[in-house]
Amino acid sequence: MTDLYRFLPEEMEQLVIDMGYPRYRADQILLHLYYKFPKNISDIKQLPKQLINDLIESGYTIGSAKETHRIVSEDGDTTKLLLSLTNDKSVETVLMQYEPSKIGGHQRSTICVSTQIGCAMGCTFCATGQMGFETNLKAEHIISQVLHFAELLQQRGQHVTNLVFMGMGEPMANYDEMIRAVKVLTHPRGFGLGQRHITISTIGIKSGIEKLAEENLQIGLAISLHAPNNELRKKLVPTATFNSVEEIIESGYNYFKKTGRRVTFEYALMSGINDSPEIARDLAKLLHGNGSHVNLIPINPTAGDFTRPSNNRVHEFERILSSSGVNCTIRIEKGTEISAACGQLRTDVIGQFTKKIS
Repeated sequence: MTDLYRFLPEEMEQLVIDMGYPRYRADQILLHLYYKFPKNISDIKQLPKQLINDLIESGYTIGSAKETHRIVSEDGDTTKLLLSLTNDKSVETVLMQYEPSKIGGHQRSTICVSTQIGCAMGCTFCATGQMGFETNLKAEHIISQVLHFAELLQQRGQHVTNLVFMGMGEPMANYDEMIRAVKVLTHPRGFGLGQRHITISTIGIKSGIEKLAEENLQIGLAISLHAPNNELRKKLVPTATFNSVEEIIESGYNYFKKTGRRVTFEYALMSGINDSPEIARDLAKLLHGNGSHVNLIPINPTAGDFTRPSNNRVHEFERILSSSGVNCTIRIEKGTEISAACGQLRTDVIGQFTKKIS
């Protein structure tokens, strides 16, 4: 069985031509896939019955994620879903919504998708990293997460505005499937999301960053740094190389030069570990003048023993970076109380889900 969500528009066009049908049938299929959300091929009413039968008999299908559990934050802005995929696996996906800006803005609806079930990177402060690795997700499984929320938002008169690859797994460790999903989701004949509205987050796999820089895509890149020196970073990220700090900063700078897109370095602040003024000054020296942005993330509660710094400590860290000329912000937190925030996604918490359909 081959999922039609796997096809790039050009591949869909070739498929219908090879089956003896005019190329415009491909656009009819694509329109339904990305805006009508059919559950099976026979739902595409514009197609002739013979084409529907030919697709089904040839082993093509439409795979959609089935929602098994939902939990919503107290403010209603964050929704975490447990989705059952066509590979008989379940994955967590999150919708985060932000109020419009006061000056002519509109509501932002960001979907945080997973690229793997579990993760092999083993970050000591990340719940998903402590699960271990189970499997890579195919492009159609990544796409189906987006479309499930897109359909939900359409019912509310809203739409997907942003997409972040910051869910379960390391996107660069599933590069080919991840990039296929990106190309389908940004294709004007596919889902049509603007490239600049997508961010890929990585722990810092150099080869993946280099490949991404050559894709001729205008997507954002966020690299998890978490320490200004290799000794500390190796403790937090056991799979990191012994010169990973230098490697990822160089890779980020090269990505910026190649694409013109400013790189964000994500820095999870952990009390007594990497949040001291001395470390802040070391980080400032490391990043000064390279054109990057630092996103400070006070650590969220996970299965580990790490705790978040006090607000005063977080703001002092930010002050030191900013006063040293490093562009820096503190992340707006979403979904912490429903374990939907950064580093908290894990599928072995099904028992904590409370089904809540809004």
